[in-house]
Amino acid sequence: MIRQSKTWAFVDELAIAITGPLVERSPKLLRVLDRWAEDDDFWLRRSAMLALLRPLRRGRGDFPRFARYAERMLADREFFIRKAIGWVLRQTGKLQPDVVYSWLMPRAARASGVTVREAVKYLSSAQRAAVLAAYQSATRPEGPSGRAPR
Repeated sequence: MIRQSKTWAFVDELAIAITGPLVERSPKLLRVLDRWAEDDDFWLRRSAMLALLRPLRRGRGDFPRFARYAERMLADREFFIRKAIGWVLRQTGKLQPDVVYSWLMPRAARASGVTVREAVKYLSSAQRAAVLAAYQSATRPEGPSGRAPR
């Protein structure tokens, strides 16, 4: 159904409300998510991450698994992948901002703008400023010093 949906309006609901609870009840299905996370179909890759969302929202869940998926997809050019990474980080950050900050900070320079903007929402103001500075230093042509390279 996810492969055939081809739109976030269906894919997200199938991943979060159907696939996620199935995986929570039957952890052996995590192997399926692992395959989805590497699939050519970006809707399946997105679904692999979103299926982990509910328990992460509750301050539990498998953040290391999500982090592995997100690490592999961080440079993905697909908007819906970038948005999903940021969304899961944002929701995780409500209860576990330090976990999100620790994962995101060393990757901020490689993350997309939409990923970073979503992810920093529930970080402390100091954490948010640090991540945004790291992201912006990588995106400015003049580099972190504020001056053009010589």
